[in-house]
Amino acid sequence: MTIIGTGLDATDIPRIERVLERYGERFLTRIFTPGEIAYCQKRRNPAPHLAGRFAAKEAAMKALGTGHSRGVLWRDIEVVRRGGPPRLAFHGGAARRYGELGAASSVLTITHSDALALAHVLLLGA
Repeated sequence: MTIIGTGLDATDIPRIERVLERYGERFLTRIFTPGEIAYCQKRRNPAPHLAGRFAAKEAAMKALGTGHSRGVLWRDIEVVRRGGPPRLAFHGGAARRYGELGAASSVLTITHSDALALAHVLLLGA
């Protein structure tokens, strides 16, 4: 396997809490997929989980080499949980870029403390 892209991001959890308080549903639906929102809202404190997913999206955009541009939108990158560790699903512009890079798989790691969420993404070729 070859590493095609890597991305790392740190997101301030209190910042996500403030944005969520101020913009609520508008923020959630602009950034997160319905599945991500449902997963996080089931948690006692959704903010660390939302921050982790926000960091994962940022890290994935860095790994794709696009940032939030070239047709890659927030909801084009989805953190999914189906038992086991979180994984990434790429849709729309992110899926196109993933294919252009020749990526065959991705690896995602998310962690958080009381104040900071970190995510690291690797894109791997065949």
